[in-house]
Amino acid sequence: MSVRASLHGVVVHLGGAEILHGVSLECAAGEFVTLLGPSGSGKTTILNVIAGLVDLSQGRVSFDGDRIDDRPAHDRDIGIVFQSYALFPHMTVEDNIGFPLLARKVPGSQRRQRVAEMLELVRLQGLQKRKVTSLSGGQQQRVALARALAAHPRLLLLDEPMAALDKNLRETMQIELKRIQRETGITTIAVTHDQTEAMTMSDRVAIVHEGLIEQHDTPEALYRRPGNLFVARFLGEANHFQVEGGRLAAFDLHVPAASGTAVVRPEAIELALGHTPAPGALLGQVESAVFQGVRYRVVVRADGLDPVVVTVPTDRDLSGVGPGAPVTLSAEPAEIHVIAGEEAPLDEAAVLDPSAA
Repeated sequence: MSVRASLHGVVVHLGGAEILHGVSLECAAGEFVTLLGPSGSGKTTILNVIAGLVDLSQGRVSFDGDRIDDRPAHDRDIGIVFQSYALFPHMTVEDNIGFPLLARKVPGSQRRQRVAEMLELVRLQGLQKRKVTSLSGGQQQRVALARALAAHPRLLLLDEPMAALDKNLRETMQIELKRIQRETGITTIAVTHDQTEAMTMSDRVAIVHEGLIEQHDTPEALYRRPGNLFVARFLGEANHFQVEGGRLAAFDLHVPAASGTAVVRPEAIELALGHTPAPGALLGQVESAVFQGVRYRVVVRADGLDPVVVTVPTDRDLSGVGPGAPVTLSAEPAEIHVIAGEEAPLDEAAVLDPSAA
């Protein structure tokens, strides 16, 4: 049975420093929520507070409205998958998965049946007698997940679950992990610094920064309607333009805010070759055009603006487009999101690149 997990005004001090500054978070029963943020933001501390591995200084943690932060970690009915997986190397796959059941003194027949169910869930049938040291990284992760779920926990916590996997396997396991979570219906809270991972797996994402949650919403809402420039910068690449007097001068458009910063994603900007002066058109020259497999990433220079990044699907052949080529950019008003009253620093590049976060 899944649980509704809640944090209310959680403050944590570690080593004399305040690490969390009043964090509040709601995770609905059966929901997959990811804590996403840069290293040192506090996301792992939040996870450890829920798990009972870190004491809070203020606030409370509740499951279905019942306070649980005064309970020891072993009495919270939580399954955890650590970044290192923390498997027992001297044990077989089935012994690792069945260990939580053995610790709870579950009878042997019931234990074997549950292990078989878990092997089927994570698609490792036939490997139960193998030592975990003989398995691949992806298989070891599945064993760790099966062990975490074996005792029917109400909440699953995942600490950087894909960090040890290579890129291709990581992408496969993101889809697998989401499948398993949906099949079991277990409430899940994960930690990652990988925005693609968070977008792929999550029902909602909480952006964590400097011990606070900046914004908590669906991946699509966060991407299309970031609440501030930090969220816009961290969750995907974006261009920003200054808004003054309710007008976005770059595209000669009126916007529903007197001042602030307009955020425009690279794929939301249309690029046409050549200069075609027209209302709302931004004329510029190509600085670089790079082929990236499924798209071209084009950087454009325009008078009075910092570089503008545009992504173009590769069904359009831009292989012959080089530096200095004239181009015309345009954007639909519906694709422009204005962060009212917040202006980017003048010395900050117009392109908000997550790789710099």
